[in-house]
Amino acid sequence: MRDAVEGVWHALTESKPGPFELTGAEDVLPGPYRVAAAATASIAAATLAAGELLKLREIDPGVVTADTRHAAAAFHSEQLLRVDGVGPEPMWAPLSGNYRAADGWVRLHCNYPRHEAAVCWGLGVPGSRDAVAKAVAGRPAREIEHAVVSAGGAAAELRSPEEWAAHPQGQAVSSLPLVSASPVGDAPKRALFYSDRPLGGVRVLELTHVLAGPVAGRVLAAHGADVLHVGAAHLPRVEALVRDTNQGKRSTFVALDTEGGRARLKKLISRADVLLQSFRPGALERIGFGVSELASLRPGLVIADLSAYGWEGPWRRRRGFDSVVQMANGIAYSAEGPSPLPVQALDHATGWLAAAAIMTALRRQVTDGGTWRVRLSLAGTGRWLDSLGRKDPAGASVEFGDLLEEADSGYGRLTRVRMAGGLPGAEPHWDFGTRLPGVDKPTWTP
Repeated sequence: MRDAVEGVWHALTESKPGPFELTGAEDVLPGPYRVAAAATASIAAATLAAGELLKLREIDPGVVTADTRHAAAAFHSEQLLRVDGVGPEPMWAPLSGNYRAADGWVRLHCNYPRHEAAVCWGLGVPGSRDAVAKAVAGRPAREIEHAVVSAGGAAAELRSPEEWAAHPQGQAVSSLPLVSASPVGDAPKRALFYSDRPLGGVRVLELTHVLAGPVAGRVLAAHGADVLHVGAAHLPRVEALVRDTNQGKRSTFVALDTEGGRARLKKLISRADVLLQSFRPGALERIGFGVSELASLRPGLVIADLSAYGWEGPWRRRRGFDSVVQMANGIAYSAEGPSPLPVQALDHATGWLAAAAIMTALRRQVTDGGTWRVRLSLAGTGRWLDSLGRKDPAGASVEFGDLLEEADSGYGRLTRVRMAGGLPGAEPHWDFGTRLPGVDKPTWTP
């Protein structure tokens, strides 16, 4: 696992990491892929990045630690969360899932009404699982994928790793780095406000939805950032995921489809230090918030863009989610049918890696100045996971009870997974529990 941490750190900084210790075995998560190693490495990388910011504040970070069992719990966090002792409701909509096609399998993502409508429209069927299954069964998987995507939905044929490697998008992903970081404008060096936490005084504007982006924001909040999550009152939410991933964040609504809402967003960006967004590539640019506009609006901003399939290639603007990307890129492939990862590892790992990239860019902004852009994708994280090799697929029986803590929230008393990653110089934690969506004003705290 040390090699995995050092490899990620080199991708982020082109240097060697500071002192760190890893504990635990990889059998805490089942399956042939080294998911526990990827989870532990991504958590270690984010914690090491936080430690580098402590050094800029002349605080000794100490030896960073990451444990595989705690990492596995963190990657299960949405499943382990309890509200007043009650577990989460089902997170998959009735039509979401894997369907057998005439020549293979296809995954349909229907957790949002517009995506369910796209499936029904693209296949020409009513909104029942039996009708969808019958329509899929009579047609090739690739034809189903094309019909649903063309209708504005999210779907993927189950491809083998070899098929993905030969696919134009698979080739595009293989040409991209795990993390892209580059200056996109001039700006003076940042002066850090006094704080005993890595991200104290740093304002993060989060425009994200499930799951990688919210995880990244949650990590930044645990290291002291003022994170303001921006949503919209009319958009649907998967409440179980919101309750879990909005720990330590404030939450507001801004209607970006109105002139007034876009004006409000400009004011928020003009005073932000980080913009973390997971809109489909090109969506923000179409409403006036492209990279050049952002760099002009807030010189010194760190812009973090997360996507499903990367920023190059024919699928660069395609909608995608963890379960869909696993089907497309061969990770879920087996001869018997779809065999997904034991957790939504592409989402969680991308979130932790994005937090590490953001903190690394903030450090560069302090030392070198400039406006910075970092980019990551679920498909890129999948390629990295694949590169780590394989393990014995057996998994041990694991208990997580001692890794849970309680906190008050807008939803009730939460039982949640403690923040993972040890940083002796400033142990990460959330200052408060999840707030109800939209309860905060769209302003920065003084």
